Amino acid sequence: MNTTFSQNTLPPEPIFDIASISAFELFSPNVDETVWFFKDLLGMIETGRDGESVYLRGWQDPYKHSLKVTYRDQPGMGYTAWRTTSPQALERRVKSIESSGLGRGWVEPEGGIGRAYEFTLPDGAVLRIHWDVEYYRPEQEEKSVVLNRIQRRPLRGIPVRRLDHINILSHNVSENHHFLREHLGLKLSEHIVFSDNTEVAAWLRCMHRSHDIALVQDAAGPGGRLHHVAFLYGNTQHLMDICEVVTDCGLEMEAGPASHAVSQAQFVYVLEPGGNRIELVGVPGYIIEDPAWEPVVWSQNQLDNAIIWYGAPLPKEFDTYGTPHYGPTNYRTPNRYIAAEAVHLLGGKEQ
Repeated sequence: MNTTFSQNTLPPEPIFDIASISAFELFSPNVDETVWFFKDLLGMIETGRDGESVYLRGWQDPYKHSLKVTYRDQPGMGYTAWRTTSPQALERRVKSIESSGLGRGWVEPEGGIGRAYEFTLPDGAVLRIHWDVEYYRPEQEEKSVVLNRIQRRPLRGIPVRRLDHINILSHNVSENHHFLREHLGLKLSEHIVFSDNTEVAAWLRCMHRSHDIALVQDAAGPGGRLHHVAFLYGNTQHLMDICEVVTDCGLEMEAGPASHAVSQAQFVYVLEPGGNRIELVGVPGYIIEDPAWEPVVWSQNQLDNAIIWYGAPLPKEFDTYGTPHYGPTNYRTPNRYIAAEAVHLLGGKEQ
């Protein structure tokens, strides 16, 4: 019997200073309609307001908020927050980021997230890292008899459990990928590499999940744009249920239900009223427990299976539409058809 053992050569010492994605800021030109989408359809809980921003969380998100919706003239992303594994880990990562020249400095606490250090990826996407958080404390009527749950499942909409991951359109995938590995310690799970050795997409993780962030080549913009932000159901039936709800409410179902081979996750993509793409994940991706995991490499001729394992093909603009969006689009959301539908459901007049 042939037995293959791990190599004796010593790999680089892994960095486990970033625990998980903790919060995401979404820009919307139609804040009321966007909040309606997340609260009434996805069952998220509003936890506060501050100026032109609204804070929300999924019912299994542990912190006071995981989503911040902020008014801007154009849709897109504000910042992505990441929690470190300790105060000491925060200090180490700040020191490393500062050496890159992309640090912006410390920002004050907000929405239950403590003092954070802000920086950018090489193509300009804004990230923050922090340690201090305020945990969500449910009211008595929200508490579950299941003591290891954050709260009872809400009886509104088809409630998502938690923030899952983000996908950023990148001018140079490899440059951003290597920054995340070198300065945050993220690990590469899978990537797509063309025959000329160009890396066009990469999926990276903090700990054991298949990925917490994805980077995809920006085919129609300068990079640093939002492709999508994802929320987890963890249940196939809930994914089917939300398809009925969003369709009946006049929202644009962009793709799915279907399944990715990359990450092996079931998905639906929907455009929320502000114009941003949202992914809703049914069965989540695989778990990586092997400390010597070899990143999976998908080639150009394997793309069809990589992106769509089974299900209908993605629309043409899936590869080019991101927020903020540049140029004409066939999608209804930026042209305010969905906003008009939301106004119809909410009452009042369209602006």
